[in-house]
Amino acid sequence: MTFDTQNPTPSLLPTNPRLGENLCTDTLPYTPTPPQPPTKPHHKAKALKPGSRRPAKELCSECGLCDTYYIHYVKEACAFINQQIAPLEEVTHGRSRNLDNEDELYFGIHQEMMSARKIKPLEGAQWTGIVTTIACEMLTQGLVEGVVCVQNRDEDRFSPKPVLATTTEEIIKARVNKPTLSPNLSPLELVEKSGMKRLLVIGVGCQIQALRAVEAKLGLEKLYVLGTPCVDNVTRAGLQKFLETTSKSPETVVAYEFMQDFRVHFKHADGSVEKVPFFGLKTNILKDIFAPSCMTCFDYVNALADLVVGYMGAPFGWQWLVVRNERGKQMLDLVRHQLHIQPVMSSGDRRQAVQNSIPAYDKGITLPMWAARLMGIVIDKLGPKGLEYARFSIDSHFARNYLYVKRNYPEKLEQHVPEYAKRIVSQYKLPD
Repeated sequence: MTFDTQNPTPSLLPTNPRLGENLCTDTLPYTPTPPQPPTKPHHKAKALKPGSRRPAKELCSECGLCDTYYIHYVKEACAFINQQIAPLEEVTHGRSRNLDNEDELYFGIHQEMMSARKIKPLEGAQWTGIVTTIACEMLTQGLVEGVVCVQNRDEDRFSPKPVLATTTEEIIKARVNKPTLSPNLSPLELVEKSGMKRLLVIGVGCQIQALRAVEAKLGLEKLYVLGTPCVDNVTRAGLQKFLETTSKSPETVVAYEFMQDFRVHFKHADGSVEKVPFFGLKTNILKDIFAPSCMTCFDYVNALADLVVGYMGAPFGWQWLVVRNERGKQMLDLVRHQLHIQPVMSSGDRRQAVQNSIPAYDKGITLPMWAARLMGIVIDKLGPKGLEYARFSIDSHFARNYLYVKRNYPEKLEQHVPEYAKRIVSQYKLPD
């Protein structure tokens, strides 16, 4: 109420707090200030400047979290400061993996695994385009409002450019792997500011662990995670060294993969495929190109994703799909009718090959190319295939990484190496 200066009797007319006048004589409409949402702790934080030293120091995988105000949570969220796969499995999937079940020990929690490929491959895709197709369907069918994915920079086909895609055209531009460290999480700040509530994120294990650790802070109603397996990423300079050391035409390589036939397949711009046997790689020269984060990683299979699409557990020419939970099943169901699907298979025995590879890598042994090709042919015919090949790859990388942590970060060994990785490595005799 207000008081009339000429009449001390209180007026019952409502007042406009902006003008101190009666609303009946105020010519401006009264627009109350809407209540402001409470500021979250991370809103006061600032992203690190490009090139500045990261909290994980030399172990930083450049996941992109520190490029946002979510850096506020980095000490809890970073996979290389605070490894927490087991508790995050419980949050994400409802339980942690059963270490007495060999498939869960190796491949994480899952409802089903299969081999698949698209009936009509997507033009320009690295494989047949399953990841890209799922992302497009998620967007066009309205399950999500945006997709965090990675395009390549215009000036360099291998330099990553994370984007928040809101059209299928933007998603399709992100097809083909970028085999370098990539700040996939850098668009997260944009997601919150845009007001999006339903999001799909595509990423690898270290990125997804950080994402899961801050998931509750994102303000989302629904988060879907489509993961890919990952091992041995490099900096852009490291990639160039690998290409120039390994390929006969590094300037025309558009994509490459370490394949199930124990050869690196380089796809060139003219459509040709160059194949180089694993055992012929110049290990003594290339040992230092892999990022320290990759040398200390034990989440090859992306255990915290909802759905994983890779190739290492599938026969040659197929992709390996791991459905971890109901969200993953929902994503896969969108495209099942577009896929050839067959059961996973497994044959051969990896153990002796893994045991032999441990000291060979440790000493940087490189075979002459003729011997490497011959060994590759023999192992391709008699060696592990399907899930057994996947176990071979996991065993050999976990043994290598365990040694790396033990030698370079002994104080981190107990906490940083997950229990499932310790069990896997314990099968083998390691050098001192």
